[in-house]
Amino acid sequence: MFGSRRKNIDEVIEANLDALVRFAYYRTGDRVEAEDIVYEAVLRVLENSSKVNDAKCYMFGIVYNLCHDKFRRKPVVTVPFERVDLPDETENQLDEEEIARINRLLDGLPPHEAEIVRMNVIDEFSFVEISRILNLPQSTAKSRFYSGMKKLREEYFTNNQ
Repeated sequence: MFGSRRKNIDEVIEANLDALVRFAYYRTGDRVEAEDIVYEAVLRVLENSSKVNDAKCYMFGIVYNLCHDKFRRKPVVTVPFERVDLPDETENQLDEEEIARINRLLDGLPPHEAEIVRMNVIDEFSFVEISRILNLPQSTAKSRFYSGMKKLREEYFTNNQ
């Protein structure tokens, strides 16, 4: 039992390592710090492997919390989303002005809404995963997402004309 659980956790870690680093990098703005946070998260997952049911959500939750712990000690820095996915910068890129505008709109949302919109749209997490990572009811995650998206649409189309 323990061997298969550990193997499963190892596979989940390996499959999500790049996404974890991007997730942390987007929130910290520092690649080295993002890698340190992911390393810490992996250690915590391995230390608590007997208690972990959903390794992916557990790891992203740890990374999310570690990033927020860093923010408590220093100002929040986010990285524009076009810089997050460093390896592949080819398909369907928006022009720089449009990217800057979308980032400004996201920064204008309440932080709890902006985080969920980013997690769903940029990080491609489902609402189930978001609710597990943030330790929120799924209905709260959906409500914050739809509220944030509504505000983004209104602001985008109001100022786009």
